[in-house]
Amino acid sequence: MPSENLTGRTIAGYHLLERVGEGGTAEVYRAQHPERGPCAFKVLRARLKSDPNAVTRFLREAGYGARVHHPGVVRTYDYGEAEGQQYLALEWAAGTSLADAVQLAGRLAPTLVGSLVRQLGDALGAAHSVGIIHRDLKPENIVYDEATETVKLLDFGIARDADLPSETRLTRTGYFVGTLQYVAPEALSGELVDGRADIYSLATITYYMLTGRHPYTARRPRELFQQLLTGSPEPMSRAVADARFPPALEAAVMRGLARDPSQRQPTVMAFAAEVAAGVGPPPPEEPELGLLGRLRQIGRRRGTG
Repeated sequence: MPSENLTGRTIAGYHLLERVGEGGTAEVYRAQHPERGPCAFKVLRARLKSDPNAVTRFLREAGYGARVHHPGVVRTYDYGEAEGQQYLALEWAAGTSLADAVQLAGRLAPTLVGSLVRQLGDALGAAHSVGIIHRDLKPENIVYDEATETVKLLDFGIARDADLPSETRLTRTGYFVGTLQYVAPEALSGELVDGRADIYSLATITYYMLTGRHPYTARRPRELFQQLLTGSPEPMSRAVADARFPPALEAAVMRGLARDPSQRQPTVMAFAAEVAAGVGPPPPEEPELGLLGRLRQIGRRRGTG
C-alpha cells in the first residue's frame, strides 16, 4: 500500500517541498523553514506509528544526533510529534552520497581519501566522546560535497549509547544490526560493541575508497558472513592490479580491519591519523606567478632567460 505523500504540507513550521527518499522506517522530504532555511525532514512511516519499538528507535535516533555537535555531523534541528507525525528535522547537506561518488569515480586519490578519513575520524570521535557508537557506518550514510571535498556523517538510526545498560537494548541477543559489508565481525553475534566496531567500518570504507572494492570477495550474504568470522581480508596491494599503495597506508587500513578488536587502533582518531600519515603529504603546489614571473619562466624554458 503506497504511503501518503506529505508534499505541500507544513508540519511544526517546516514546509515540505518534495519527497526525496524513503527507507524501511522513514520517509525524507526536502523542506523549508522560515529561520533555518533548507532542511531535511524525516517522518516515521505510517504503518510503524503503532509499533512502540519503532517509535522509540526513531526518537532515539533524533536524540543521539542532537547530542553530537560537530561540523562533520549533519546537525539535528528539531524532533518530536506534530499533526500526528513523528518527525526529525535535520540540516540539509549539499552533495551526494559517498557511495555514489566512489561508484562514479571508481577509486579516489589517496590524498583525497586521507583528508576524508581524517574528517570522518574527527566526526566519529565527537560522537564517541559523548558515548554514541554509530554502528551503521557505510558510504550511503556519508554525504560528500565534491566542490569542497568535505564529508558529513548522518543517520544515527541504529546507534547506541555506550553508557546505557544492556537491558535497554532494542535488538535481540543473537541478531546483529548494521550492513553486512561494513559491519565489524564482533557485531555478528548481536552482542554489544564499543567504538572499535566503528573503526572497523571506517577501515572498510577507506579500503573501498582506495580500491573501489570491498575487503572480502564473497558474492552471497551467507558466504560473506562466514568470511567475516573466519577469513582474512584481501590485501589492498592485491585488490587492484595496476595500483601501488604506500606500505604504511596499507598497514594502517589492514590493522583497522583486524578481526580481533584489540588488534585495531585504540581510537577512531588514531586510525584516521595512521591513514593520513600513510598517505603522506600532498605534492607541493607551484607558486602563483605574476605576469613577469611567467614570462621569465617561458624564457628559461626556451633558453633565453
